[in-house]
Amino acid sequence: MTYQQPFNSFEKELISRADFCIKPYLQRSNARAFWQIISTILPIAVLWLVVAEIGHSHLYFLQKALALFPLLGLLALFSSRAFSLMHDCGHGSLFRSFWLNRTIGFLLGVVNAIPQHPWSRDHAFHHRHNGNWEIYRGPIDVLSLEEYQALTKPRKLLYVISRHWLMLFPGGFYYLIIKPRVTLILTLTDFIWSIAKAILNGLLTMNFSRFSSLSIRLRSHNSGYGNTFGEQFDLVANNIAVIICWLLMSQWLGTGLFWSCYSVVMTASAAIFICLFFVQHNFKDSYASCTEDWDLLLGALEGSSNLRLPHWMDWFFADISFHSLHHVCDRIPNYHLRACHLENQHLLKNAMTLSLVDIPSCFGYILWNSKSQKLTTIREAQKISQLSNSL
Repeated sequence: MTYQQPFNSFEKELISRADFCIKPYLQRSNARAFWQIISTILPIAVLWLVVAEIGHSHLYFLQKALALFPLLGLLALFSSRAFSLMHDCGHGSLFRSFWLNRTIGFLLGVVNAIPQHPWSRDHAFHHRHNGNWEIYRGPIDVLSLEEYQALTKPRKLLYVISRHWLMLFPGGFYYLIIKPRVTLILTLTDFIWSIAKAILNGLLTMNFSRFSSLSIRLRSHNSGYGNTFGEQFDLVANNIAVIICWLLMSQWLGTGLFWSCYSVVMTASAAIFICLFFVQHNFKDSYASCTEDWDLLLGALEGSSNLRLPHWMDWFFADISFHSLHHVCDRIPNYHLRACHLENQHLLKNAMTLSLVDIPSCFGYILWNSKSQKLTTIREAQKISQLSNSL
């Protein structure tokens, strides 16, 4: 684990976003973007064709399982890359055109079985508030130390278990396969109910003004993916496209083969990018401020870690390992991120750099101490509790 001491007050005055050399790296290239899409989607298609050949072969079950295992691993990695490219579309940084980013982003959302537009707006909220743990508590809804201490023992145990790294797998399955579908059902149910109430109130009061605008009715409901008409439309369209794809794939491969393979791929893929997101913000001495003292640049530099990964892993994750600079400016295309990082590395000396062996320790930091403005572990929380009880 490589880390320098946090910025002192003198350095805070000297370092600003204007000090970074960013402008030359903002140029987007449709050619490079399309090549990234082709080199991701084509292998996914080929791998599924091979899965079909193996699945429909006359091999024994164990032989099929052994042959499919490396293919599913590759599919999970390519799916993670598709998610990373979808992430870039959400920032409007992959293609030059707004509509290309929206269109390709939507299609990649179908590949990942998640509504891209609502997801990207929620992710933009993370970027606007990164490091402000009073407002944004990360992907696992980290509790403050005070909130955790107020829990009963059973609920404390449940909190610890639910934040264990092994929960990346059931959590990943829920995140991609279940949540968007449940959200759609709840959204439509609530919307229909709100329309029914509007009609009933209109009949009783003879006032239909609140029912007159469909977009207003949609915007009045918060689906969990946001509350704009565009987000609701994307949620519905994504679900329709994903379910159609599921039906076609089940008919082609057979329901059992498709879902056994697809579930493994999506679970592993989601576990990978949730893990990456977590360790890039939850680590020892991560910037964890309250609103009053929060600084956006410090949130980017000290509240985001960079990962030292093998080059082949960086390719699959579209260089998101250069994460602190991504938070300094999220409009840098992934294909310029590494070069921009190297150009500005003298300004990133105080950013945390993690290697693969450091990742397990990050999963201990699941509490926010608002008084010390630091992330802390359950063990440290217990020590603080014992100390306060002794006093």
